Amino acid sequence: MPSWQRNLYVLWIAELLAISGFSVVMPFLPYYVQELGITNLDDAEMWSGILFASHAVLMGIFAPIWGSLADMYGRKLMVERAMFGGAVILAAMGFVRNVPQLLILRALQGCVTGTVAAATTLVAGGTPRQRVGYALGLLQVAIYGGASVGPLLGGLVADAFGYRAAFWVTGALLFGAGLLVLFLVQEPSDLPAREGSKSEGMWQGLMLIVRSRALLVVFSVRVIMRLGAQMVGPVLPLFVQTLLPPGAPVASTSGLITGISSLTSAIAAVVLGRIGDRLGYQRVLLGCAIGATLFYAPQFFVTTPLQLLILQAGVGLAMGGTLSAVSAMLATMAPEGRQGTVYGLDTSAISAANAVGPLLGASLAASLGLRSAFLWAAGVFGLAALEMIGLMSWRPRPRQARVYRWVRGT
Repeated sequence: MPSWQRNLYVLWIAELLAISGFSVVMPFLPYYVQELGITNLDDAEMWSGILFASHAVLMGIFAPIWGSLADMYGRKLMVERAMFGGAVILAAMGFVRNVPQLLILRALQGCVTGTVAAATTLVAGGTPRQRVGYALGLLQVAIYGGASVGPLLGGLVADAFGYRAAFWVTGALLFGAGLLVLFLVQEPSDLPAREGSKSEGMWQGLMLIVRSRALLVVFSVRVIMRLGAQMVGPVLPLFVQTLLPPGAPVASTSGLITGISSLTSAIAAVVLGRIGDRLGYQRVLLGCAIGATLFYAPQFFVTTPLQLLILQAGVGLAMGGTLSAVSAMLATMAPEGRQGTVYGLDTSAISAANAVGPLLGASLAASLGLRSAFLWAAGVFGLAALEMIGLMSWRPRPRQARVYRWVRGT
């Protein structure tokens, strides 16, 4: 078996474990805040937004640094750093006594982790160009598969053994994933040697975006759509709580809804990725933006968890198609030996949206009610759809035609 193929299969299993671990704690993080002493609902909403945002801000700052170091010193090392570091930090969250301690660990998690970007960089850098689409599509299935299994597992563990036990399960899953990478993944031998300092690597990575209209378009669409999705992140578990009677298994229900959304995203990542190869990535992104708008808006009116689950499944389809199209475009656009920098900057773009989105969603929920976040998210995706329509109607000058055709996926 070629080394790139073996790496792909091992990383597929490792990412499945790692993302399952990270997703274990996501559905009930607002409930954990309440257990730690923040009993007022409005305060719990705001603290939840801060916890989500702190992780995103620090990850956005450190991701390009880790990406540049991966290009210079090896990609396998960065995967190990993210998985083993995350194992220690997430397990420690199960021992905190107050919300400020949890906030510090969430910030450290943002500094150290980032398994998706690290694994994607390793796969993209070591896979033959003609197989990159297949490899990254398969990796996305593991990522979304873990995100679909993790919330349900976390809800069951939290309801049965308490919220703290779920953090320890997360640490164990991440540690196991790190061991798989340590012993079974081989660093690609054909990666270009990188010379120069860390600052030069960062500067060259920034120039990739500044000088490329195609990259700017891809990143802008990524940020807008991510912003819309993250506005609902800290609100969704609390909204589920309002739909259930007292004493109902709220953690399990929230985990099930989040898990179904991730499962449909995994399906869409493969199916819509192949459709994008034939019809063009712009059409796929436009369809996903319109679909997310149509699925988010009705969530303002839902009255049962089943209605919310069905609509969240539709949102998952739209988000999966977006991620597969954007990831494939970045993999092809990245110069040889600079995949780490490009994906690191991509992580920063996502983290910027992850930082703003939860705070904005939590603020809207606190001032206008929990349901308002769904309408605002629909509006953001509608804006993304308008941007895609404008891009598709743009007629470039002859010297820009090549870049435009590439962005279209033709």
